[in-house]
Amino acid sequence: MKSKIYYILAAFVLTMSTSCKDYLVEESRTDIDKSKYMLNAAEAENVLLGVYRNMVTDELYGYHLSILFTMGTDISQVEGSTNENFRIIPTNSFSANQVEVQRTYATLYNSVYNANDFIESLEKKMVNFSDKDKQLATIYLAEAKGLRGLYYFELLRRYGHIVLITNTAMSNQAPATFIQEDPANVYKFIEQDLKYAVENLPYAVDDTYRNNKSFRLSRGSALGLLTKVYATWAGSPVKDVSKWEMAAKTAQILVESNKHGLLENYEQLWKNSGAGSWNPTESLIEASFYSPTATNGAADPIGRIGKWNGVRATISAERGSNAGNVKVVHTFVLDWRNYPEDLRRDISVANYQYNPSKVLWVKATSDSEQLALTNDADPTKKQREKQSYTPGKWDTEKYVPQSNKLINNDKSNINWYVLRYADVLLLYAEALNEWKQGPTNDAYAAINMVRRRGYGLPVTATSTLADLPAGLDVTGFRNAVHKERAFELAFEGDRKLDLIRWGIYYETVKETAKNLGSWWITAGAPNYVVAQPGYTTKTKHDLLPIPQREMDLAPHFDQNFGW
Repeated sequence: MKSKIYYILAAFVLTMSTSCKDYLVEESRTDIDKSKYMLNAAEAENVLLGVYRNMVTDELYGYHLSILFTMGTDISQVEGSTNENFRIIPTNSFSANQVEVQRTYATLYNSVYNANDFIESLEKKMVNFSDKDKQLATIYLAEAKGLRGLYYFELLRRYGHIVLITNTAMSNQAPATFIQEDPANVYKFIEQDLKYAVENLPYAVDDTYRNNKSFRLSRGSALGLLTKVYATWAGSPVKDVSKWEMAAKTAQILVESNKHGLLENYEQLWKNSGAGSWNPTESLIEASFYSPTATNGAADPIGRIGKWNGVRATISAERGSNAGNVKVVHTFVLDWRNYPEDLRRDISVANYQYNPSKVLWVKATSDSEQLALTNDADPTKKQREKQSYTPGKWDTEKYVPQSNKLINNDKSNINWYVLRYADVLLLYAEALNEWKQGPTNDAYAAINMVRRRGYGLPVTATSTLADLPAGLDVTGFRNAVHKERAFELAFEGDRKLDLIRWGIYYETVKETAKNLGSWWITAGAPNYVVAQPGYTTKTKHDLLPIPQREMDLAPHFDQNFGW
């Protein structure tokens, strides 16, 4: 099913107009002769797939939102000891002219335009549809509004003071007429879209309407995303703490529906993403990548998952090479090793590379396997080599079957989880704790389900090994949630955004640099360029800058703090 949906996209979307004006006036990928198309639900669905299409671009989940913009935290950093080339963004040493920042901004607005265009066109056309097609059209409208909510959420939490464009006519305004909307009003618009999606989309397991529902939004997707929107709205910088209650109540609907759950085996998540296999039990929103040959360049719906953020590998006739440019901050590894029964650690962190066969990073040519294992476990040994550890979740050798392999040094067919049910469970626990100013029984139940699965235990059975201790106060439970999100969602694009919404990003970078310095006893200094003086600045790096080109087109705009 995966290849089918994207073959449709590749064949259909590439025939559409892709020209652009300025960043806020992006022409639609869904533009065709509208008087002669979208005359029934089947044609509308083809156009709807174009609204999904940008998810697989480098500018969104193919690279920038999944990898490039996520590094520079207490768990991950970029390869190397400089800020040169691609390292400039993960080290927070870039300017408002940075091209990747501009392109992601433009692509998100293009995505919003596509959604607006589809919604407007379908609302006009569906009045003439048959009753059955009207039912499908309502679902397609809900999908488009859910996607628009997602795209605006990414714009808002990354760029902050943005323009709210609610229809295609607005996109044709002169740049001087645009105004930056109050973030609270953008959140309200997102909330409205996602509530519509909740009301009109079926749960994935109940979907008997869409012939091809793989990797498509569902009611569970919308409820999970709305939970995350509320939790972010409640946090920094908007800090509307009343939204903690809404986050908890929205998550509760999803949890009590029993329509989604945790996969029994944590590792199965990465087998599924490596194989391109859709399992809606835990996957709520997922970017699906597929191309058999990667011969169409930027037009191919493939990403850098497993290549840039996977296990480093020398070139192979079966999959090309993997750069492994995302590195694990070693103090995170040391902390996780305090919980040896947690099975997620050795799935999430790769202390090895393929060169060309699997070998520990700390193993010298003359070392025995036992000596290498001993050195790997000793925090004082081979410290420089230990800075080369990478994420292990997207190990191309372990998790990508022959049927999904792509021989390419830069791109892969590995999928990306935008939102998982485990994430929502942790947000549920967090929201209940913040709303009630202390953990409830449901908060404990939610976080303990995630922890039990991480320890390889049944999620519904109490465990003295995995469960959090009873009696935690609001601060103790909050700290436990912060740590659990790092473990469960490691390297999945959440950590930096979490630290920002908790209001502790700058402080965490500084504390991590201090902890690395305390661990390091080797000559020289550990790599952690993001903490270099003059790079990460308090408050400034809680948001990306409004791209300089946009500021030039609309000089009345207010630039984000520090930029």
